[in-house]
Amino acid sequence: MPETSRKVAFALTISFALLTTACTGQSSSGASDDASKETTLNFWHAWSAPNETKAVNALIAGFEKAHPNIHVNVVANMTDDKINQALRTGGDKAPDVISSFTTNNVGKFCSSGALVDLNPFFKKAGIDPATTFPKAMNEYTRFDGNRCTVPLLGDAYGLYYNKTAFKTAGITAPPKTWSEFETDAKKLTIPDGDGYKQLGFMPDYHGWETTTEHYFAQFSPTYFDKDGKSNLAKDPAFTAGFTLQKKLVDELGGYQKLERYRSKLGDEWGPKHPFHTGQVAMQLDGEWRLGMALDAKPNFDIGVAPLPVPDVQASQYGKGYITGTIAGIAATSTKQNAAWELVKYMTTDTDAVVNFSNAIHNVPSTLTALKSPKLKYDPRFRTFLDIAANPNSTTTPASVNGGVYLTTIQQLGYDYESGKVTDLKAALEKTARQIDTDIAQAK
Repeated sequence: MPETSRKVAFALTISFALLTTACTGQSSSGASDDASKETTLNFWHAWSAPNETKAVNALIAGFEKAHPNIHVNVVANMTDDKINQALRTGGDKAPDVISSFTTNNVGKFCSSGALVDLNPFFKKAGIDPATTFPKAMNEYTRFDGNRCTVPLLGDAYGLYYNKTAFKTAGITAPPKTWSEFETDAKKLTIPDGDGYKQLGFMPDYHGWETTTEHYFAQFSPTYFDKDGKSNLAKDPAFTAGFTLQKKLVDELGGYQKLERYRSKLGDEWGPKHPFHTGQVAMQLDGEWRLGMALDAKPNFDIGVAPLPVPDVQASQYGKGYITGTIAGIAATSTKQNAAWELVKYMTTDTDAVVNFSNAIHNVPSTLTALKSPKLKYDPRFRTFLDIAANPNSTTTPASVNGGVYLTTIQQLGYDYESGKVTDLKAALEKTARQIDTDIAQAK
């Protein structure tokens, strides 16, 4: 996913309009068009930067060369709101195939019937998603047994660190456990009056990519129990995650001091990002940060490693949080067999996936592509390929109301780190009840 679209995509998990009425159109099992006949598909995607749209067009050109009878009209820079409106109305100009940056909306796409279940198509093609896609990507593209989306490149989160600052502080290797991380963050922090000459790590949830789900992934939590109820107050992973983050906030200067410092730092997407400038020595971030940091020409060496894990899970070091772009077929499309040919090519053809990954610098979304010798990348990018392929890496599960439950958990994080909430156990129980109520109301 492109850098500038990530926060917009997260916001869309709240504003995304659920299809409240059943979509018309054929189901995946009822697709009857002849994919060998001359036809034209509409493909809507969200990429907008010139290099990205060029890469998408090259991907489509490769498909049209392999399928000369299928032509594709490509429409770029389409938000989920625009896509959803088109999926509702249908028509000749509506998309047959869509891609979205917002994995949090998979539950809505699937439960509303906006996108068809792809399981019959995979079965007919003899493709097993479980052995084709990395485990976490395989999970976030389905909901309640309905695989209405498929991964189209991905994102993996790891740890960036200032190797020069590490050497100065006498740290010889990146931390592998949270206790090591805590020690290193304090060693790397150089106070300067009411601020910092250098901050080891910005732990605040208002920081850059330091969201609850990114932290908690390292604890491998179970968000919902077998009955679909929130597990927030029952799974000790959540208590451990909240406690770890709050401890970092307190030990690195306290919430108020950290927020004052943060308010004076550069934004997430510009060249003055505080990791680029050396104002923050360690950064939780995705694979796209490497290129941005190198473009900023920092005056230090950049190191990349997996995020730390709890000390009791030290053997699972190397895992991380996984998300990415998704693709699907519109239920309103009357060309679903042809649309499947396009989706299958974009998401399972190894060379197509590798070339697309090379062009926009996202993580390949098939296990075969992750190992392809044709991948071109900075050696440090290997870390993210390994995180994506790691079976212990996790994602956040789809929900019928999208990412609302994640926003609710994030709000608890804000309240807990700032001191507004002091009884974590009671707050977890209250938040779990709110999540269950929100989901029940969305059904």
